[in-house]
Amino acid sequence: MKFGYTIVYVPDVEASIRFFEDAFGFSRRFLDESGDYGELDSGATTLAFASRELAHSNCEGGYQFCSPQQQPLGIEIALVTDDVPKAHAKALAAGATEHAPVQKKPWGQVVSYVRCPAGTLVELCTPVGQ
Repeated sequence: MKFGYTIVYVPDVEASIRFFEDAFGFSRRFLDESGDYGELDSGATTLAFASRELAHSNCEGGYQFCSPQQQPLGIEIALVTDDVPKAHAKALAAGATEHAPVQKKPWGQVVSYVRCPAGTLVELCTPVGQ
């Protein structure tokens, strides 16, 4: 078994991909013709986005989606960087909203939290133990 994908269901797949390109410097790997599914080149594990319509077709019982008007879901996307303040500022400039400012944790890790325009919670953090 290996961890292969995180798929975030969003109202606009291309807009979410564009946000992650602008805010965090990822490159687009794939966007299907329908615009219902896309992936970023994010390393060993794929970060992907799918339309809410596709989610409804995959999940008969429905699902709870992220919304910037609601509290974030109990899950986050964690992005590791050596410069959290710079990454935080770049994300805000690209359209993110601040959820928690840059702070140093008792174990030495520097973290901050932003919300994507679609409402997804993103942690920006330095590597643990450095």
